[in-house]
Amino acid sequence: MTAVEKCVLRSPEQYEVIITTTEMHTGGEPLRILESGYPVPRGETILDKIEDLRKNFDQYRRFVILEPHGHLDMYAALLVPPDHPDAHIAVIFLHNEGYSTMCGHACIALGRYAVDRGLVSTTHASDIQVNIQVPCGLVKAFVEVCRAEVPRTARVRFESVPSFVVATDATVEVKGQGQVKVDVAYGGAFYVFVAASDVGVDLNLSPLADIRQAATKVKEAAAKTFTLHHPTTPAFLYGTMVVDSRGPANQDGVSQHVCIFADAETDRSACGSGTTARVALMYHKGHLRLGQSHAFRSGVTGAEFTARALRTEQVGEYGAVVVQVQGQGYYTGRTTLALERGDGLGAGFVVR
Repeated sequence: MTAVEKCVLRSPEQYEVIITTTEMHTGGEPLRILESGYPVPRGETILDKIEDLRKNFDQYRRFVILEPHGHLDMYAALLVPPDHPDAHIAVIFLHNEGYSTMCGHACIALGRYAVDRGLVSTTHASDIQVNIQVPCGLVKAFVEVCRAEVPRTARVRFESVPSFVVATDATVEVKGQGQVKVDVAYGGAFYVFVAASDVGVDLNLSPLADIRQAATKVKEAAAKTFTLHHPTTPAFLYGTMVVDSRGPANQDGVSQHVCIFADAETDRSACGSGTTARVALMYHKGHLRLGQSHAFRSGVTGAEFTARALRTEQVGEYGAVVVQVQGQGYYTGRTTLALERGDGLGAGFVVR
């Protein structure tokens, strides 16, 4: 027990809320895993549970995500009982605006967490499968285990839900930029793709604030232009992928991008669901073959995911691919978050 935990738990009656967490990151993108003190959502399905949280307990999301306990770019995960018959665990994702349908960096971290915490049956195999129910479906994660004197979980690869392309080379009217060419694709969440040069930014040289502003304007324009649909999960434009190129893969085998999602939140990692959508887009355009591995680098931290399209499937009217993404999650600590009675600011606020 930490000194903070001892201090808080010594007189719990003076606190309105006490929540304990395990902290992780994947490629620099935080993941706050909520372990105790968070409301247990009601509902038969995972989507029902999200709706219950949104209607009745959204103040808790603000508490764990925003300042003073977090920040505008914080990200969190709440484990709930799965309703999918093949799932080992189920998870609800929380961010600065609400709740996500999919999160790849979180699935990578949660794969390690599930094995380390004994949430799945383990063997002496070097790969342990963890089936994770996310709001958009079932994700299969495979956790590498280093079998030394003390076994240690390591890299994780996941197979996402079937991903597809909605539109290519479409034109949107972006405020301050005029007409801009974009693509739209789904990787567990819907993203609009725009080339950095087409909105006047450089992924290596431009201030992040400029990239974020450009991405937000593109998202606003695309949201007005496209009507999105998915047969089994909520359909809304989640984020913008500002990419080095909407064309063929780079000759050095590494493609770069920055993901801005939710309420102008900046993904520090290469964005798992965004990478998934980008692989689907590149396969659709003939820039990647089935089974061809490619690296995707974050324009924020330089962290990389590797990904490839494994096989084709069908999602309603769309030809889709199942994409595999690999990365590494790391533990960064444990926390006890507390809200002392009478602390109005402690409930959560935003600084931009």
